[in-house]
Amino acid sequence: MRLKGKVAIVSGTSSGIGKSICERFAAEGAQVGMNYRLGGKLDAKGAQAAAAKMGPNVIPVEGDVSKRSDVERMIQEMVQKCGRLDIAVSNAGIEIKRPFIEVTDEEWNKVLSVNLYGAFVFTQIAARQMVKQGQGGKIIYISSVHEDIPLPEYTPYCVTKGGIRMMMRNNAIELAPHKINVNNIAPGAIATPINQSVLDDPEAMKKATSDIPLRRFGTSEEVANVALFLASDEADYVTGSTYYIDGGMTQNVTKY
Repeated sequence: MRLKGKVAIVSGTSSGIGKSICERFAAEGAQVGMNYRLGGKLDAKGAQAAAAKMGPNVIPVEGDVSKRSDVERMIQEMVQKCGRLDIAVSNAGIEIKRPFIEVTDEEWNKVLSVNLYGAFVFTQIAARQMVKQGQGGKIIYISSVHEDIPLPEYTPYCVTKGGIRMMMRNNAIELAPHKINVNNIAPGAIATPINQSVLDDPEAMKKATSDIPLRRFGTSEEVANVALFLASDEADYVTGSTYYIDGGMTQNVTKY
């Protein structure tokens, strides 16, 4: 087991990529904090049931990453229950489709508060705990190919993903003296519930895969495979890098 004895926390785990990362980490021996937000896809009862299906090492941890007090409580809950924190995966994120000239302040602030501020406060508090422990750790951001590739009508979302890339690169340098590795995963088109309308439409799928050399969507399990590598001891000499899980999309997009 590649994560035996490790303690991890993953934000935004109600479905898709975050859920798959929790499942994979637990299967590899880690104790995993499965973060969910009240008012989201899971309530407390649903989170308990989802965690139980993943195994006894998965602990539901309620909290909104856009609220510092919630994140502090989440991290402390994991430390109190498991004794330490070794791995933090910042995955929580939202998107709002809107032409740039129609984006409201409320929409802009909502996306940035979860995707960018949430990533900042979640990883800052996790890093403080790792520094306090003095034994290093692993921080992994889940970004998007849209940290590089423009996506019209999703400006706030793309801005947050570009910001996450630079946060990761800065933190890789700042936290290296503490033996904390910081990396970034940038998924492309992944078959998750957020893309269900495209997955169910053959014409939309044909268009969506036209820029993907492998001509298919990836799976959340394939993203979890890379997260597992970055969280493991095998990645001890890896820091400051973005790993594109996109079927070659970033090498092939020439539209913009």
